[in-house]
Amino acid sequence: MKIVLSGASGFLGTALRTRLAADGHSLVQLVRGQPQHPGQSRWDPYARHVDASVIEAADVVVNLAGVPIGHVPWTAGYRRQVLESRVATTTFLADTIASLAGGTALVNASGINYYGADRGQQQLDETSSPGTDFLAEVCQAWESATTSARDAGARVAMLRTAIVLDRSGGSFKLLLLPFRLGLGGKVGSGAQWFPTISLADWVAAVSRICTDDSMQGPYNLTAPEPATNAEFTRELGRRLGRPTVVPVPGFAVTRVAGDVGRAIVGSVKATPDRLLAAGFEFAHPTIADQLEAALQ
Repeated sequence: MKIVLSGASGFLGTALRTRLAADGHSLVQLVRGQPQHPGQSRWDPYARHVDASVIEAADVVVNLAGVPIGHVPWTAGYRRQVLESRVATTTFLADTIASLAGGTALVNASGINYYGADRGQQQLDETSSPGTDFLAEVCQAWESATTSARDAGARVAMLRTAIVLDRSGGSFKLLLLPFRLGLGGKVGSGAQWFPTISLADWVAAVSRICTDDSMQGPYNLTAPEPATNAEFTRELGRRLGRPTVVPVPGFAVTRVAGDVGRAIVGSVKATPDRLLAAGFEFAHPTIADQLEAALQ
């Protein structure tokens, strides 16, 4: 297949690009600067510039663009960047796809934050109602930005991604340092559900969604056996051979990290019902499996 990727140089984009190339797909990366090789094409979503022929020739456009949410502090200006970097890029790609005659599909990033920071013990599948906090509203606007492509008849899939576990990058890489120093501990009560997925399973799921024409709509990209924060903490400490007896007060996390902190302290018990219904098999269904893979 011919696949166009935006956000291809980030933690997840690099892993996905490597997998798709290994599977023999033809790839084009959308880049903001000058292209460095034939596999890149320049675009500027804010100026609404892209080579339309690149999009039209593609079977699938995968959009992972957006500034990182693991940024502290979240000023008013950075909150705007979080929203605009997602909505502007998605709207422009969706509009471009809608304007072309080809059958290009759009596979677009979203987040498990769609359901809100704290849903307690509720079981959350893809039909569950959205949350009402800032990150939930960002995810809703992000997904709504795909509307023009969907209304034009394009296949559109949304990736509601949980925390992706791998020591090579993402928020897990930042978590490792205090745990390695023996300073890791549960956050708050530790009873809150903590949605995660291994990098290998995330890449495999997105690859499947890209290449399966029957898959559209939202997908929860999270492991099928949810774990609590305390279970995650205990298993990570065990695998690192470090104590995990220093609890982190929930109020301290929210005070320092704001919206990101509320997502960490909150409880989201999400399950990947639509992936499982499609026959997707997780290589790392439990938190023990995921951490073993993440630390290899």
